[in-house]
Amino acid sequence: MSNFLTKTVQALPGLTKYGMVLLVIAFISFLFPNNAKFKYEFDKGQTWRYADLIAPFDYAIKKTQEEMENELQEVEQGFSPYYTVDLGRAIERKRTFDKLFQDQLEIAGNEQQFVDVLRNSRPYTNYSHAFIDRIYAQGVIDLAPEHQDKGKDFVINVIRGNTKTLKTLQSLYTPQKIQSWLTDSLFNSRLREAEFLIPILRDLFLPNMSYSDSLSNKFRTEEISGLSSSRGMVRKGELIVTSGGVVTDEIYQNLLSFKEQYEREVSDKKSHLGVFLGYFLLTSLIIGVFLLYLQYHAREVFNHFRQLIFMFLWLVVYSYFVYVLEVNSLLSVYIIPFCIVPIVIRIFYDERLALFAHIVVVLIASFLCSLGYEFTFLQVLAGIVAVLANIDIRDTSRFFFSMIYIFLAYALGYLGLSLIQDGSLASVDWSIYRWIFINVFLTLLAYPLIPLLERLFGFVSTTKLVELSDMTRPLLRELSIKAPGTLQHSLQVANLAEAAASRIGANTLLVKVAALYHDVGKMINPLYFIENQSGVNPHNEIDDLDSARIIINHVSEGVQLARKHGLPELLINFIKTHHGTTRTEYFYRNYQKLHTDIEVDETQFRYPGPRPRSKEETILMIADSLEAASKSLKDPSEKDINDLVEKIVEGKIAQGQLELSRLSFHELEACKREFKKLLKSIYHVRIEYPEEEKPS
Repeated sequence: MSNFLTKTVQALPGLTKYGMVLLVIAFISFLFPNNAKFKYEFDKGQTWRYADLIAPFDYAIKKTQEEMENELQEVEQGFSPYYTVDLGRAIERKRTFDKLFQDQLEIAGNEQQFVDVLRNSRPYTNYSHAFIDRIYAQGVIDLAPEHQDKGKDFVINVIRGNTKTLKTLQSLYTPQKIQSWLTDSLFNSRLREAEFLIPILRDLFLPNMSYSDSLSNKFRTEEISGLSSSRGMVRKGELIVTSGGVVTDEIYQNLLSFKEQYEREVSDKKSHLGVFLGYFLLTSLIIGVFLLYLQYHAREVFNHFRQLIFMFLWLVVYSYFVYVLEVNSLLSVYIIPFCIVPIVIRIFYDERLALFAHIVVVLIASFLCSLGYEFTFLQVLAGIVAVLANIDIRDTSRFFFSMIYIFLAYALGYLGLSLIQDGSLASVDWSIYRWIFINVFLTLLAYPLIPLLERLFGFVSTTKLVELSDMTRPLLRELSIKAPGTLQHSLQVANLAEAAASRIGANTLLVKVAALYHDVGKMINPLYFIENQSGVNPHNEIDDLDSARIIINHVSEGVQLARKHGLPELLINFIKTHHGTTRTEYFYRNYQKLHTDIEVDETQFRYPGPRPRSKEETILMIADSLEAASKSLKDPSEKDINDLVEKIVEGKIAQGQLELSRLSFHELEACKREFKKLLKSIYHVRIEYPEEEKPS
């Protein structure tokens, strides 16, 4: 029972890891649409790469967006707005006239004017009432501002009670128009003193026809809704496109209509569960391949849960971004800055992992995106450029120039795709470049994201390494005071390791900074290490076993000091591995000589390890041993240095210290050549010329 519990506890990290991966797959799968996906890819001007396509059902050919817009424009241009008539306006105006007429008549009586009107006013009132009725029967319009610039032939709908009539603006009156011909009309009325009516009638007429926004919108909407969205039918069994045929504009619209109907028909008939399982399977396949890559080519990520979360977080975030933009359709998917993924991962890892992760993110996003292969092509292309740009956040000018390269990749790639599809610059959708520009601008967020992610996930960026290489840092300053000889040794190791790393393309800054800190544990007992001694060797006063324990302990004590001062785990790994699992050979052999009567436990003389795994850790181990061993050489020749390098490296190989290393034999040979070259320059070794070739 206890054995079962032990195995279960040991398996928990692995179960948690795979449980997290399963949750990511499920989350992404639920973002996918639940309708069946159209199985053909096509575009204007391209060749139909599939077999002859026969219509499996009847469907309507949809009109193009341009056709629908033209028809809508025709409706707008031909639409007659609605004006309603106030039927009580004429009665109300006649009452007002009667009051004004009496007031004017009283004034005329007082001033002894307009005798004919005073003697017999009825003809004047009868004429005026008839005049008012005639004007309002025709209509006095209050023209809406949007119709002010319309011509005299502009037609409107006039609603009078329950009847609707069409009238032109020319046939209607306005208050201004009435005033302009009122005088002529009155003097043709045969009334003797017609001028009596002018001041009364001049400002009497108010509009009885006003624009009805509600009625106009109602009938306009009805006309628009009455527009047909299709222009013809394709019957079941009819040929849509032939194999090898060119997808013309007509065929393209036909295929779009078929695609829309197909997805609707198939979605109605097929199970949503089946569609979900299909997307789940594809997502599992992509993420499964990614997980295998991490397991075999990025084990430091695969074996650390936090780093694994970091990798899969990109998949979740970008999948959700694409899903949101596809659902809302307010912004283009091209606005999403996919190149942040390879830039950030390249800063913390290597180019291969950055590009692989980017491709995985784009592949999953492509399933969610409706833009087709051009989206996938452009994002992969931009990601490759981002990786090749080899962005260094310490070099801001280089960083910004990289953004220009990414923009050019997007811009030229999109232009090429557009020319393939349409064959003309006039047909290019230039508005996409606006989204691409915003995309590249948002990619600049990679810069502030790097320190944030560094803190969240415990990464070490180049900026952090530069900070740690400052010799005024507390730990290095303390090392210079307590163990100055060790600091000088560390500086020499840093030079050797940096040169070798540069030769094979490894991380030079990382190995240089690691070399500065790899021996900080020697501060605890500095005088027990030869580089800090000045004539007196305290090992002469103690047992070889105790000496070995003090020497070996500088690794664990270095780890404790490093953690106390907040050094990243990445650098602490160098402290652990710079001696691997080698023995303190000198003290081991001395102890054997003095204790021939007992079997010596060599584990007491062996460093705890682990052995180096990365290229940088391996280079540091070899450089450390070389620097220490070279101190025993007195006026070495070129052959002495070559033999020393070969001996040290062969010894590490023989002891199995390089078995876990990622350093290839070819890279190891390159490092050896660099070590030899640098050691020769340190010891000022001259090249031995043959006697006859010696310079004079």
